Amino acid sequence: MATLPNPLPKLAADPSGRSLGLQLPPGRLIDTTEDGAWHEPLLWHAERSASPGNWKALGAPAGRAGLLPVLIDLGDGQGGPEEWELMPAEMSYAGDHDAEEVLAEFWEECAADGEEWPGLAAGPVLAADADVRAAEVADSLAGGGRSRFKDPHLALVPARRSADVPAAIGWSGPANHENDTARLCAVLRSWEDRFGIRVVALGFDVLVVSVAAPPTTLAEAEAIGAEHFAFCPDNVLQGPGTLDAYAAQLIGERVWSFWWD
Repeated sequence: MATLPNPLPKLAADPSGRSLGLQLPPGRLIDTTEDGAWHEPLLWHAERSASPGNWKALGAPAGRAGLLPVLIDLGDGQGGPEEWELMPAEMSYAGDHDAEEVLAEFWEECAADGEEWPGLAAGPVLAADADVRAAEVADSLAGGGRSRFKDPHLALVPARRSADVPAAIGWSGPANHENDTARLCAVLRSWEDRFGIRVVALGFDVLVVSVAAPPTTLAEAEAIGAEHFAFCPDNVLQGPGTLDAYAAQLIGERVWSFWWD
């Protein structure tokens, strides 16, 4: 997987982050993977729980330092990321994959026999600035607005773009659907371009993204719902049960959540 220079090792000698232009609270560097210690830290996370405003305060300066924010859940019963079976060695590079090819392959595996892949949905007009929307969603999660996230902590990840964050840490949450998370990150990149998404939060097997251009009509929602089904079949099969019912829930929705059984 192609990577940028990792600023995180500097935090070992400078926990405050001043050398990176940051003012960090007490935190931890994580290098634990399923196969033992990685050769460099995969992420940093704050020791204390996230509060509204943390994302906005740290996100922009962290970005200038080559780090992107994400909330990680330390309270879901699976422990922290050091216990998430991170697999960075198994990740390819998201830029090497075509989003539509990935989704079409998943669709063929999951859809009913004879049901053809409908193709990528068109992106609606952005309804908000993508980074502003991400901060709003992060504040909602930090304030307890989404019950799936029991104890979110702000983390920083060395990544080129928000869509790459899961693969950058070797996140294995979708392993029952896809072992190479970078293939899913290729789809997230496409959603960044079309819908202004940002990866806002990760749990052991949960992904939450903010959406700056949600569908505004049922037809738009149905097209996007097909992509969601291919991306994460459990959202439909263990949720509303049908694509029609699932799509109806997407109209105007500013947060997309995915969970892999």
